[in-house]
Amino acid sequence: MILRYSLGVLILGFAYTANAQSVSPTHVDSTKKRTVIINTAPVPVKMKKPKSLTKEFSVGGGLNTDGWSVLVTKGWIKGEDEKNSDKFHSVRIAQIEFSEHKHVKEIKGTNNRISQTANEKPKSFIYGKVNNFYSLKLGYGYRKMIAGKPESGTVSIHWMYAGGLSLGLLKPYYIDAYVLRDNPMRYERESIKYTEENREGFIRQENIVGSSGWATGLGETKVVPGIHAKTGLHFDFASQNRTKLAIEVGLAAELYTQKIELMATQKAYPYLVNGYISLQFGKRK
Repeated sequence: MILRYSLGVLILGFAYTANAQSVSPTHVDSTKKRTVIINTAPVPVKMKKPKSLTKEFSVGGGLNTDGWSVLVTKGWIKGEDEKNSDKFHSVRIAQIEFSEHKHVKEIKGTNNRISQTANEKPKSFIYGKVNNFYSLKLGYGYRKMIAGKPESGTVSIHWMYAGGLSLGLLKPYYIDAYVLRDNPMRYERESIKYTEENREGFIRQENIVGSSGWATGLGETKVVPGIHAKTGLHFDFASQNRTKLAIEVGLAAELYTQKIELMATQKAYPYLVNGYISLQFGKRK
């Protein structure tokens, strides 16, 4: 009896152990676990370097207090630093400028009486004008930003200064006039320019018919060397950095190796001083 009881207990224990092994979860070896570390720090974004501005080219024209000018400008741009290389804080400039200068006392008029006598259309002339005067200037200078921001849609203000060589061009001014001649004594119509010998006939207004025309005397143009300098404020208000649209206002002076005679009735000086305003437009790259 006892043996049978013991054998039954042994069989039940064996069955329980086998059943437990069949339903127990799979054993995981903790020594084989791997730790994964996730880096949550933000990845730095590399900023794209702006495309640098290095050159500038513009053309323009304007009015002087004694005439007019046209100009062509080439510029070399320098940004304030590497981050602002697409701006135009500083610009070195080379410039070619052509100007006409007139005396402030110039007055254009006509002699209607003599035109009626000669039965011809009145011709205009400038009384007492001796020469047309033009200047070709080659300059080098600098523009430095002093206010504003050289960015799209804003206005930048630069201080500009430049100077260099100047070639003055003196072209005699001819008029058609009736000049008194001897042997026999009579008035003859001639195209004349101012000289000390015919001064009286040149400035006798009642004998003047009119101007002989701009081309008359062109072959007698004299070249007068000199130097020039100018300074002013340069306002750039272009809508984009790569375009240029600016107004410049300033003062200019020219000094020559001889007196520039413009009017027979006015004193001549070897220098000219004027104020100017110019409009300039172009592009940068």
